[in-house]
Amino acid sequence: MSDSVSYLANYVTNFSKSLETINEFEFEKSVNELALLRERNGRLFILGLGGSAANASHAVNDFRKIAFIEAYSPTDNVAEFSARLNDNGIESALSDWLTGSRLSPKDICLFFSVGGGDVELNVSVPLIRALDLTNNQGATSISIVGKQFGYLQKNSTIVICTPLNPKYITPHSESFQALIWHAMVFHPKIQNMKGKWEELDSKISNTNPR
Repeated sequence: MSDSVSYLANYVTNFSKSLETINEFEFEKSVNELALLRERNGRLFILGLGGSAANASHAVNDFRKIAFIEAYSPTDNVAEFSARLNDNGIESALSDWLTGSRLSPKDICLFFSVGGGDVELNVSVPLIRALDLTNNQGATSISIVGKQFGYLQKNSTIVICTPLNPKYITPHSESFQALIWHAMVFHPKIQNMKGKWEELDSKISNTNPR
């Protein structure tokens, strides 16, 4: 029991220390860009692979429902994504999807990645190709990554990156993504409606004042 408690305490403490290094300036730049995106009726494309793809799907829901931002994730459509992967290969699966969606300078691509990709190591190459297309098309790229010096960290318009303990880089990175996108969606400049439980709690408080 004591070993288990010690592990959890160490895990949480390391995550907490990493969060203290978040660059608030880059975060606020991201929020401002997202607010402008909504004003110009642009679209938000959220891209990730593996666990980050699941986070991308969740984030699409939040940006659409809470922030009223038109948002999509390529990996939500399994049929199209796997067809592109099967026919043209994994490397171009995301970039081909963006091309088919007519990515334009009005749009933003939000990338979720643990390491940020590396061509030489053949890691997250589909994200790298998607970022190259994003930049070539003149769209804004925002990357939330958990490791410094990856391709996304070096080549995105805006980067939110925090150094992580190597022992926990994957679980902490994916948790970090969720914390940041939720902070974006509920930011006063972005939020357009309350979350369901925030709304209910507000009604209960007004009905039963203390």
